[in-house]
Amino acid sequence: MKIILDTCAILWAIAEPSMLSKAAKNALLDPESQIKVLAISSAEIACAVERKKITLNSHWKKWFRKYTELNHWEVLPISLEIIEEAYCLPPPFHKDPADRMIVAAARTLNSSIITADEKILSYPHVDVIW
Repeated sequence: MKIILDTCAILWAIAEPSMLSKAAKNALLDPESQIKVLAISSAEIACAVERKKITLNSHWKKWFRKYTELNHWEVLPISLEIIEEAYCLPPPFHKDPADRMIVAAARTLNSSIITADEKILSYPHVDVIW
């Protein structure tokens, strides 16, 4: 199964696994799962640290690289194809650029998203795990 982690799922998988649903945990533990994260999630994490919404045990940059490497999660760049899809999503979708990129990547790469984000969960044009 191809999976993209939303930023909240990255944080929970690393720091608070109890926040993940059983389905999300099972997908993360499945050896057949191909788990990817978008580079834009590092920016979301950096912003959350800067705004003091989260605290990490090291600088956000080291933290992000350490845990993506440790978990063998592939970090995907934001390609032109993903940007194009992000701003051509079938309506209705909200304006958050990071969420748009994550959903667009999932659609482009035929992947599911692990997320607890209600706006993504309620969007009918992408597969989600929660």
